[in-house]
Amino acid sequence: MREIERAEHATAHGQRLHLRLAVDYSARSAILAAAGLARVGEVCSNESFARRINRVVHSDPPAPDVDLLIRTSGEQRLSDFLLWECAYAELSFTDRLWPDYTADDLREAVGDFLQRDRRFGRLAAEG
Repeated sequence: MREIERAEHATAHGQRLHLRLAVDYSARSAILAAAGLARVGEVCSNESFARRINRVVHSDPPAPDVDLLIRTSGEQRLSDFLLWECAYAELSFTDRLWPDYTADDLREAVGDFLQRDRRFGRLAAEG
């Protein structure tokens, strides 16, 4: 807990990057709860639904969508983590366990991320 508090303090004034750590998080539960906030028959935009999800998971201010999701431990799945927010996230997988993840590992993942062609669901020809 002290390490998390130290990291929060050290990065409190940062404006460019957002780091999310989720412990015992259920995207399915958040999506179902947010859907329950809608009235029967109500049509809901992505933006409106995203606000509902942020309300359900108590994200204030609302957190931006995920650009890069780094999955440690050799697993190659999302495991019910930020399913809505990761719709267009780039994924990075590593066998390294979270406690052993280093600054060099992060630099490598971000370097790889910067080389990717992010199209957010568009075809390459639509560019």
